[in-house]
Amino acid sequence: MTRALLEEMFHAAVAQAQPALAVMRHLPPKPKGRTVVIGAGKASAQMARAFEQAWDGPLSGLVVTRYGYGEACERIEVVEAAHPVPDEAGFLAARRIMEMVSGLSADDLVVALISGGGSALLPAPAIGLTLDDEQAINRTLLASGAPISVMNLIRNQFSSIKGGRLARQCAPARVATLVVSDVPGDDPALVASGPTIPLAGTRELARKYANLYRLDLPPHAHALLAGDDYLAPSPDDAEFIGNSVTTIASAALSLEAAAELARGHGIEAAILSDSIEGESRDVAQVLAAMAREIAVRNRPFNKPVVLLSGGETTVTLRGKGGRGGRNAEFLLAFAIAVNGVEGISALAADTDGIDGSEDNAGAYADGTTATRLRKAGVDPLAVLAGNDAYSAFAAIGDLLVTGPTGTNVNDFRAILIR
Repeated sequence: MTRALLEEMFHAAVAQAQPALAVMRHLPPKPKGRTVVIGAGKASAQMARAFEQAWDGPLSGLVVTRYGYGEACERIEVVEAAHPVPDEAGFLAARRIMEMVSGLSADDLVVALISGGGSALLPAPAIGLTLDDEQAINRTLLASGAPISVMNLIRNQFSSIKGGRLARQCAPARVATLVVSDVPGDDPALVASGPTIPLAGTRELARKYANLYRLDLPPHAHALLAGDDYLAPSPDDAEFIGNSVTTIASAALSLEAAAELARGHGIEAAILSDSIEGESRDVAQVLAAMAREIAVRNRPFNKPVVLLSGGETTVTLRGKGGRGGRNAEFLLAFAIAVNGVEGISALAADTDGIDGSEDNAGAYADGTTATRLRKAGVDPLAVLAGNDAYSAFAAIGDLLVTGPTGTNVNDFRAILIR
């Protein structure tokens, strides 16, 4: 019953963020000229399908999504590419998109369908860099533990498409960007590194963060970052006047849907935040302490209650060969912290259906998880130290496997205290 309820809340959150309904609610005005649809992200194919079904005028276009996330479209081409580390397919698709929006007129409309994951799916190295360089930069950033805002600022220094550069290529055509947000705080400029939205931040600040997180960048990237600042697109540039940006789905809306479902089952829901960031295991310690306080002392919320939160935590890689994403790592640390406490159950999962690079969306944990792991011959502390949470939950059958969901509004965490 408890696990089924947690999973039901997850699916309610995912359903709220499905592109089919969200896109239909936010169609831009039709242009006098052409309509060109472009996009990138884990939900871009589903967004493209929804858009072409709702749009009764002529259109053409191309979107890029992750391998296995494709959707059949009639007028918009869907290309699949690698995530989280970019590949040749994404590189070629990015080049085609840049060519597709070149030479448009002021009467034309470009509709940009942007969702999480688009940064890796649209690799376009800056002059002097190669795809190998961009792949190395991505690997370094993914292992750094840096928050998404820092990663995007640094990626922006090495790209010819991110940070509004794609929108600049579209000018003088009007650009209408529809965003499925997967970033804490729902800043659309941070989703997919904002290919159609200028991103604030200087090269000097990027250098500061690169040093702070001790990033081991490729030689050409390091040299580029050490050079003089460059004129990045600014929101005040004349070529962006008339463009529009609309966030059509977000973690905030999805958490509200999950809360409503819980209340329908007679359980109070407390949405802690839709923008939690930080190291996964550290966030787990904080939420575990809150869950224990409720379980033992019935404060600051009365039982039964479910604590809901979203955002994007990070994992600093400490071991080699470990398997598992940020949600599994969160749950493993959480399970260790609530070991032996009755009445606490939790689910954490990525709303796109894939936690990191494995086949699971997330996992389940409760006050018995750590004990059950030890009985299965798994040392919870050892696997946490080796970033091997996937293997731990697989050993006791507590993975949540959904397959691709067709959307992406980042992490979903539900902690139920009865």
